[in-house]
Amino acid sequence: MIELLYWTTPNGHKIVIALEELGLPYRITPVNISTGEQFQPDFLKVSPNNRIPAIIDHAPEDGGGPLSVFESGAILEYLADKTGRLLPRERRPRFEVLQWLYWQMGGLGPMAGQAHHFLHYASEDVAYAKDRYVKEANRLYGVLDRRLADRAYVGGDFSIADIAIYPWVRSHARHGQNLGDFPGIRRWYDALDARPSVIRTYEIADTINKAPTVSKEAHSILFGQTATSHTPRAGSAS
Repeated sequence: MIELLYWTTPNGHKIVIALEELGLPYRITPVNISTGEQFQPDFLKVSPNNRIPAIIDHAPEDGGGPLSVFESGAILEYLADKTGRLLPRERRPRFEVLQWLYWQMGGLGPMAGQAHHFLHYASEDVAYAKDRYVKEANRLYGVLDRRLADRAYVGGDFSIADIAIYPWVRSHARHGQNLGDFPGIRRWYDALDARPSVIRTYEIADTINKAPTVSKEAHSILFGQTATSHTPRAGSAS
């Protein structure tokens, strides 16, 4: 059994898609990041970066005690290795997939996330920041579009790289991007959007987070963190 510590963000959605694709038994433990549950001591033992997602594998392959993993890319790689699926074992095709997984982790996710933040959540209208991150997100969408011009999936066959990238591209409009400008991405996106694992993931998300808007209090929790934020906040769940 995989326990998934989850909230309804692109990085959280990645892991649900993977678990659904792989058919692994799992249960979700919601961690409401808008109320500060990510600062609770039990969560920090599993995810010291106070970020979701994280997993606890209660039946690891080594036969030992429960094994925890944080960071969505590492979790995807762990689950793929555990099952022998969605990530080739042979060196060349394996790194075809991994380089695009890391591209998402180090490029598309952070840059699109910043575009999203300055377009929709920043307390000040910072024109330079909006222009900077929307343009960089656009550049990255262009990289992905060229990659998908002559192939169905980014790493060859469907893989954890596609799973990592899709939830971010799903929010393209909030990154200031139009998929009509990227025919390769549009075709790939439509194919993934129709997968049962993807449909199921967003159905699950809708049952967990019925109020996806960010309140004033949540804004302070999500965007006001410092090195001293690793303490439970008053009123947060235990």
